[in-house]
Amino acid sequence: MNLEKKYPKLFDKLEDKEVVLRHLLNVDANYEDYDSEEFEFDFEEYNFIIYIAEPVQKALGKAKMEKLPVRLQDNDTFENFVASEEDLYGVKSSLSEDEIVSMLLEQIEEIM
Repeated sequence: MNLEKKYPKLFDKLEDKEVVLRHLLNVDANYEDYDSEEFEFDFEEYNFIIYIAEPVQKALGKAKMEKLPVRLQDNDTFENFVASEEDLYGVKSSLSEDEIVSMLLEQIEEIM
């Protein structure tokens, strides 16, 4: 997938045009981790953890970055949504990781 062609508004604002997807955002499956002392997101309520990376945060700017969790919370795609921090979210969705990534990038492109 050519990210620059698919998301031109986002890439227009990025300093480094050669970034790869993992440098923009991460969507990881959430699971019960008995070794961790930190249980920020209950794996039964939030099956994915989303992190919006610094290049996207800078491209959006503070005001637009604040709009992102509001839009995501209102999205019917997520059964549960919580913004732990400005750039870290827990979600419950039946979508795959790739589908969530595409949906997030589309939301970010619309906000731009």
